Amino acid sequence: MRKNQKFIQGMILGITATVLLSLCIIYLLNMQGMVVISVAFFPDIQKFLNWAFNNLRLSMIPFLLFFLLYLKDLLELKKILKNNTTPLVQVSQKEHLVDIWINIFFGVGVIWTAIGMRGALMNGLGNLNAATAASQGAFTILERLVNGGILLALSTTIFGGVGGYLMRVGKAFVLGYELRSFYNAAADVESETVLGTLERIEHHLSILSHGVSDAVSGAVSGGESGGVSGSKKTKNSMKKAEDYDFPSG
Repeated sequence: MRKNQKFIQGMILGITATVLLSLCIIYLLNMQGMVVISVAFFPDIQKFLNWAFNNLRLSMIPFLLFFLLYLKDLLELKKILKNNTTPLVQVSQKEHLVDIWINIFFGVGVIWTAIGMRGALMNGLGNLNAATAASQGAFTILERLVNGGILLALSTTIFGGVGGYLMRVGKAFVLGYELRSFYNAAADVESETVLGTLERIEHHLSILSHGVSDAVSGAVSGGESGGVSGSKKTKNSMKKAEDYDFPSG
């Protein structure tokens, strides 16, 4: 049964990777004008792809990749939270992965912002001097900056920021209650364990205290009578305290 489950998971993973790779190739070919996509139920898909190309360029690929990884781990985390016996470390690790994909989504926007700004500055100001800049005028230089990638820089900043915050909101709505309940239950179990340990320690100390009290009483009685019976009672009391089988923690 487990082998069949692993086989199905591997097959799904392979199909998903193939579909993603195909989509990336189609997107790249569409960017180069080699492929035009037409879908009957989505007639404006080519306009959308043109918008994505003009505003996001190649950043669309890592954005899509990390968003899908985020969805995958988010759904897996929701699934394992339904099992009350799931180890705490497994839940925290899966939540950590979800947070990592969100942070990387932000990071893609920041990285492509820097790439776009660098390309815009190199294209707009790279081969200019004071004389050529004055002759071309501000509008021409601004046009070169836009064509060089400043629009890409601004668009990826907005897309990465808005998308990252929406992913955080989605995590809070989808898993907020389940995560809080799971962590509270884990904290309650730990508190009960600590309280149980403290109660056992208190019980052990109480038994030791009674044993010592009996030994002292026996010693006093033996001293008053001056006989052997008091000494024997003392030894028996001490032996009783030493030989007590304390319950294990």
